[in-house]
Amino acid sequence: MIGRLNHVAIAVKDLDKAASVYKNALGAKVGPPLKQPEHGVTVIFIELPNTKIELLEPLGENSPIAKFLEKAPDGGIHHVCYEVEDIAAARDQLKSQGARVLGDGNPKIGAHGKPVLFLHPKDFCGTLVELEQV
Repeated sequence: MIGRLNHVAIAVKDLDKAASVYKNALGAKVGPPLKQPEHGVTVIFIELPNTKIELLEPLGENSPIAKFLEKAPDGGIHHVCYEVEDIAAARDQLKSQGARVLGDGNPKIGAHGKPVLFLHPKDFCGTLVELEQV
């Protein structure tokens, strides 16, 4: 069902500082900040030859990333994102096997302009999983 790894998301307190580390220390290609109010975050994508790193900064006090950073003040890996061809079919198959889809269970448009949804970390070895339709 899953395709390639689309990105690994890292929660950070300071998006500009984190982007600078990737750009200056590692020489990575760093994209512009993108506000995602529906998801409560501002993101920057770091382009790698085989995937991406998504830096996440809270956008507002009710951001899920703000809550994550309360528990992990230094930041850290927040989720992994896998590509799927048909997000509705993937969701339905996963739900039929007992997996929990977060939110109302319907995909939302993500930072790449494509449908995404999140799966409960307790169902995936303690890791929050994002699925993105390609």
